[in-house]
Formats: sequence, C-alpha cells, structure tokens
Amino acid sequence: MKQSIELNHGQKVLPAIGLGVFKVEDGDTVIDAVVEAIRQGYRHIDTAAVYENEEGVGVGIRKGMEIANISRDDLFITSKLWNADQGYESAIAAYEASLERLGLEQLDLYLIHWPVEDKMVESWRALETLYREGRVGAVGVSNFQIHHLETLAENSDLVPAVNQVERHPLLRQTELASYMSEHGIVPVAWAPLMQGGLFEEQTLVEVAKEVNRSVAQVLLRWHLQTGWVIIPKSIKPHRIAENFDVHDFELTNDQMERIDALDQHKRVGPDPDDFDF
Repeated sequence: MKQSIELNHGQKVLPAIGLGVFKVEDGDTVIDAVVEAIRQGYRHIDTAAVYENEEGVGVGIRKGMEIANISRDDLFITSKLWNADQGYESAIAAYEASLERLGLEQLDLYLIHWPVEDKMVESWRALETLYREGRVGAVGVSNFQIHHLETLAENSDLVPAVNQVERHPLLRQTELASYMSEHGIVPVAWAPLMQGGLFEEQTLVEVAKEVNRSVAQVLLRWHLQTGWVIIPKSIKPHRIAENFDVHDFELTNDQMERIDALDQHKRVGPDPDDFDF
C-alpha cells in the first residue's frame, strides 16, 4: 500500500493521509490542529475558502514547519474554489485571495469545490490557466459525478489530478472510482469516517476487535487498501495521532468484503446533482 500517490500532472506526489479542517474554527483551534498534525508526521493539509479558516491554517503551517524542522517543499497544501467565485476571472482572483489568506506563494493543489453547472467549464479553464502558467502545482475537482467529469473532458485536454468526494462504506462510489481509475484521476475521500456515523456499526466493531484497532482506524485502513486518499478531520491530538497510525496492520480479504457489503449508496453530505448553495 502506497503512502503517497503520483498525480497525472504536477511535480509532487500526494500523501495518502491528510488533515481535513472542515468546520474547524479559525484562530487557535485550527492553528493547533495543523501544528499537531505536522508534528505527528502529516504532510498533507486540506482546506477551502468556504471553511473560513485559511488564515489560521497558514499560521499553523508556518509554526508546524518550524517545530518539525521541515520546509514548504515537504508539505502538500490543498484549497478549493467556492461556488460564488466560479467563472474565469473570478476563479483566478479567488485563487490569489486564498494564497494571501494562507500566506503562501503557491498551492500544491487547487480544486473546484462543487460542480456549478453553468460555471464549471469556465472555472476549469481558469484553473488550467493557473496550472499552465506555473502558478499552482496541480488542479482538480471535488464532488464531481461522472457526467460532470465528462463535461470537462469535452471542453479541455487537462484531466483533473484528483476528484475529492464523499466516500465511506455506506457510499463506496464504485462506479465513479472505476471511471476515475480509467482516466488517471486520483480518488480522495472526504467524510471517510462518515462524520462519526459508523462508530457503532456492528460489522466494524467486530473487525476492530479482530485486529485490535479502533473502528476509525479500521475505516481509514479500508479506504487506503482500496486505493483512496483520505483526509480525516480532528482537532484532538490523540485522534490526530490515531488517524495517522494505520500503516502497520492490514485487513484480510474477508474483512474487506464484510465492510464492502455495508454499501447502501447513503450520503451524509449534499447530492452533487441536487445542491442549492
């Protein structure tokens, strides 16, 4: 199992585990979480303009680099273009605004956060410009269904490096994952723990006992063994450490199949074909 994944464009590899900061309050809370994650060995931080915590993430990055004695080149930083900023000129301006808030010269990955039907092609053109001009390491999308990806392919030769979508055992995304694999798009899972909604699930509790790990660790290991990148969120130091400590055990084929069988096509987040924000 790889601890980092090569992208279809760009210079850096994507670490397989990142820290997500969705709904983490700006200021000390997010600063401390980012610092702790970097101290624990995380090298991949995922934020977004709409999270309203990019400034704190930037402070945490700088403090974390100092504490861990690493350079900016050692980190992989992702942010996302919000819906209200989609469109060609506005997307480029939004990227620059994210850089300013983060205090960074460049992002390693910039994503279109949601597929806004009448804006996503122009937004993708903007991201393509940023990439071609060397202003961003790589570009990708988030919450795109197959038909959204096909629309981009009809209008651009640049294939998204990643597609970050909701994914957990109750929403395995098998058809989407197959399409992405065929086209060299790295799958990234948000809500990999289903926002805590699976911690009491009997099959997962049983597997966790069998491998002497937490349910969270079993879930994250399941994602990794199926080739997905994960961005679990936590602000608690012991959880940040636990979520990263998933490389020294392996789930058997039987255990993987039992977890696979939980699929219900059930979402905890919005449907990418039916959202109104």
